[in-house]
Parts: sequence; structure tokens; C-alpha cells
Amino acid sequence: MSYLSYQFTVKPTEPGSEILMAVISDLGFESFDFNDTGFTAYIKEEHAAGIDLSNFVFDDFTFSCEIKKIPLTNWNAEWEKNFEPVTVDDLLFIRAPFHGKNKNFKHEIVIMPKMSFGTGHHQTTRLVCKAMYETDFKDKRVLDMGCGTGILAILAQFLGAKDILAIDIDEWSVENSIENCATNNCKEIIVKKGDVDLLEKEQPFDIIIANINKNILKMHLPVYSKKLKTGGKLFLSGFFTTDMDELKEVAAKQNLKFQSYKNENEWAMMLLEKE
Repeated sequence: MSYLSYQFTVKPTEPGSEILMAVISDLGFESFDFNDTGFTAYIKEEHAAGIDLSNFVFDDFTFSCEIKKIPLTNWNAEWEKNFEPVTVDDLLFIRAPFHGKNKNFKHEIVIMPKMSFGTGHHQTTRLVCKAMYETDFKDKRVLDMGCGTGILAILAQFLGAKDILAIDIDEWSVENSIENCATNNCKEIIVKKGDVDLLEKEQPFDIIIANINKNILKMHLPVYSKKLKTGGKLFLSGFFTTDMDELKEVAAKQNLKFQSYKNENEWAMMLLEKE
């Protein structure tokens, strides 16, 4: 499995970059990195077939794009070379094994992401982490759907959860989550490869966390509602603030009541409760 990087040059950079990123976010891109001239978007090579950027024309800005294939070995080397620790207020310190410890934070998670997305650098991961600290996880049964590196499942155990299932459709993410759970001595977490279909035989959860993307979340909401206990909490992220009303409307039809939200720039997360 290889990834492609779409390196967008946008003129003017703002607000063009945010508008373009919002438009292409539904095409299967998994991560975005801003830079001084625009941004870079990452997508699995097999998901890029059929993407035609010539269809996108805007009145207020122009853009160009250079597409590059990223071999696995090069991706890992680049990540290790550029990776910096991530902080979430004074609560959480996310670092790689080659970084030093920092005792000024309530919790510390050590990860080696390999090919998995979810290092904590993305706004959505940090937003969910912040919201998790405001929720009671003690002795709760938790689902981390689309677990990536396993950060959110690991934090759930640190916050007191006792029965945690982490699922991802990506083979690298599953392997990486298992390794990261072992590194952080998280024995309450079971990691499985698959999609939402795996939940059919699962008992209901007290808390479900899903940091994916808007379209996948909309498709999964009926299953999340079915597998969430009454009064249970649902954390949704991986979408823009402009997507919130649409998601709230779909969620309400599944007896999922909007409770609160957080945002960082254009990215957002929502907390819902099963009625």
C-alpha cells in the first residue's frame, strides 16, 4: 500500500487553501498539512483513481498541484526526521520513543506511527483529546472507530476505561495500534481490522469515539446509535465547522442529541448523547 501526496500551491494562500481543502475533503484524502504556499493532502493510491482536479475552478483564487508517490520506507523516514512532540494544553504529551520524557503533563503517550495517521498533530485528534478529559471514562466500555495509531483508545484507558475496542480498516493502522498499545502498557484494548460490520455482534458501548470524515460518519451514525447505550456519549470528529449542521440533522434522526462542540480553526468535533 502506497500513498500519494498532492502538493497544492494556492494563490492567494488564504482563504483559498481552506476553501480548496474543504472542497476536496470528501474525495478520500486522509490528512492535510498546511504550508506557506498552500497545503499538502495525502491519499491512498488506490483511492486516488478518478480524481479530476480540472473540474474545480474558483473565482477568488487559483491553484496548481504536483502529485508524488510516497513509498513506505520514504514516508517513515520523513516522519521520523520531522516529527515533533504534540501537546494538548497541560494535559497530554504525545511523543515518539526517540524524544525525551516530559513530567509537566498529566499523561504521556508514546507512539511510533509508521504509516498510520493520527499522530496527534492534526487538529481533530487534539480536539477529541481535550473533550475526553471533560468526560467520565471510569470503568466505561469504549469503542475507538478508525483508531489510526491508537492514541484515543490509549487515552481512554489512561482516563479509566476498562473495556476498549479499537477498529481500523487499514492493516498498517491495526498493526501500529497493537504496537503502540503494548508500548504504553495498555492491556484493556483489543484491536481489530475491519469496518463497522464488526460491531454487529458487539455488546453496546458507554462511549464511542469516531474521528474519520463527514461522509463515513453519516453512513455509520445508525450503527453507532444502535450500539450506544441510552445516555451514552458519542464523540465525532474529522470534519469542518461548516459540516456541523448537516451532521447534527442526521444524528437527531438516530436519537443522538447534540451536547457540545469544540473547534480549532476550520476543524471541529461534536459530542452527542444517546436519548
